Amino acid sequence: MSQASGHIHPTADVAESATVPVSAKVWNYSQIREHAVLGENCVIGRSAYIGEGVRLGDNCKVQNNALVYEPASIADGVFIGPAVVLTNDQFPRAINADGSLKSADDWTPVGVTIEHGASIGARSVCIAPVTIGRWALVGAGSVVVKNVPDFALVVGNPARRVGWVGQEGVPLVNVSDDEWACPRTSRKYRQVGPDLLVEKEEQ
Repeated sequence: MSQASGHIHPTADVAESATVPVSAKVWNYSQIREHAVLGENCVIGRSAYIGEGVRLGDNCKVQNNALVYEPASIADGVFIGPAVVLTNDQFPRAINADGSLKSADDWTPVGVTIEHGASIGARSVCIAPVTIGRWALVGAGSVVVKNVPDFALVVGNPARRVGWVGQEGVPLVNVSDDEWACPRTSRKYRQVGPDLLVEKEEQ
């Protein structure tokens, strides 16, 4: 590893060129591919896969059996639930039209981008290329096929917005036509379009 490594379980497969800081934890049977970079305090669960060159921000959690295929880009504070899949092939095929086996030169990988503080629920699939906005929440078992706005709560197949969430992850409450509030912190948000929510400035 290119930095002093943290807690890495003996069964984990971590490439020599991967960057794993001392504060990170990599659990049983996980695989961290070449040139992947983990941020500070990242936790990689049992049997998770982090693809070649994938970059994770600080304080991320990737739960058991999650598959993060390159070239995914993960910001700080992201939660990736158990058995989540971030895909990287828009037009998957094992073979070319002439029957020959596809090689790395026969397709171009595309990535999923997950912004600061967002969470992806268990067994969800994000179909690249999509961006999951800041603090958004993808409900368990969802299939994401288009970009998810900041603070959006999306569920289903295909995933659709059914509400808004704040930094605490709990659904926001509509207190007026364009104003929303967190029932836990009372933090206020303003809706400025059908798919755009912004934090209100403190008065």
